[in-house]
Amino acid sequence: MDKSFFMIKPDAVAENNIGGIIAIIEKSNFKIIALKMLLVETKLAKEHYKEHINKPFFKELVEFITSGPSVAIILEGQDCIKNLRDLVGNTNPAKAVQGTIRTKFGVDVGRNAVHASDSSEAAIREIDLFFNTSEIY
Repeated sequence: MDKSFFMIKPDAVAENNIGGIIAIIEKSNFKIIALKMLLVETKLAKEHYKEHINKPFFKELVEFITSGPSVAIILEGQDCIKNLRDLVGNTNPAKAVQGTIRTKFGVDVGRNAVHASDSSEAAIREIDLFFNTSEIY
């Protein structure tokens, strides 16, 4: 079984969509290994989005993810990363396949409700950033 990092972002938390998003995840045969609500600090946000550091939207990403509570989750499942990305949908909810999490809960590219790791390497890095091994088990 593969693992992936998944985050419910501040926009979806503020709209009280945590339960709805988790229900979709659980009905899609993902197992929740760890879950916590947190306020992402600026240092963690910058590290999480470091691949975008030289892009014009980096500052907005950091400001948004630190603007309110998020829910960090480790999921496990068969082909977890690919299947989760399919379930989440395109970064732009307007371009996402109908029925995906982002078409149901996202507003636009900047307020798209959730994050899901895009590779095994990213999943390992993001899980390490947001969770300690002692928190998982």
